[in-house]
Amino acid sequence: MPFLQIDEQLNMFYEDQDFSEPWNDSEVILMHHGNAKNSQFWYGWLPELSRNYRVIRVDGRGFGKSSIPSKNYGWSLEQFAQDSKTLLDLLNIPKVHFIGETIGGSIGMVFAEMFPEATKSLTVCTSPYNFSAVATYKEYHTLVGVEGVRAWVEKTSGQRLPGKSADHNQWYIDQMSNTSKQVVMETLSYLSTVDLTDRLMNILCPTLIMVGENSAMNTNGRVDSLAQLISDSKIIKVAGATGYVQHSEPEQCAQEWIQFARSLRS
Repeated sequence: MPFLQIDEQLNMFYEDQDFSEPWNDSEVILMHHGNAKNSQFWYGWLPELSRNYRVIRVDGRGFGKSSIPSKNYGWSLEQFAQDSKTLLDLLNIPKVHFIGETIGGSIGMVFAEMFPEATKSLTVCTSPYNFSAVATYKEYHTLVGVEGVRAWVEKTSGQRLPGKSADHNQWYIDQMSNTSKQVVMETLSYLSTVDLTDRLMNILCPTLIMVGENSAMNTNGRVDSLAQLISDSKIIKVAGATGYVQHSEPEQCAQEWIQFARSLRS
């Protein structure tokens, strides 16, 4: 399994797959998952993307197979973004299309601001930018502290994958529930203070904002106002999709993304 030592506390797990034509120099996609998730959540995107691109999926610091930092670690979106940049530097990759879901998209916003020279495009899927305005983050922190990670995931799973199979939902719950309680509580506490509003004007790369047409996440705070704050942005509301569209309709999302990426070449 591929790991790279990012710093003293992080041995980062990543997947690196490319099934495109070997005589062509493939563009690179970096995919970052959301809170309490891991690289496996992108499974439905992979067949579409890896036929034409080199796809790198990471397990962020503290998640999946990557190292869990010491207690009371100084979490920040900037550090998550730096971790991704360090990984790319170690792999000698100068520039990527960054795709992130939920908090992974928020990390992507910071990555695009911090490393514009390394960002070909940014795609965010149901990603917030002003966490301090969302009361649920503090509520989730309390819930995890009292009842644990699995209780939090089970009580909120209905908004993530409504209408999907019981097996799909159970896999989703089990994957998230494997995340360290320490990591979930510390990141929720940190995220509840974050507001990226004043920084979004600094994102200059082409940006795709994806959400389900009928999703409860299709709110002004994640979609329309975000598009107003990022100058070169486009919204795609996936027809008929509910929940977290990146997980509920992954193949359709991947196809939409490929059309977006092709439009950049022209």
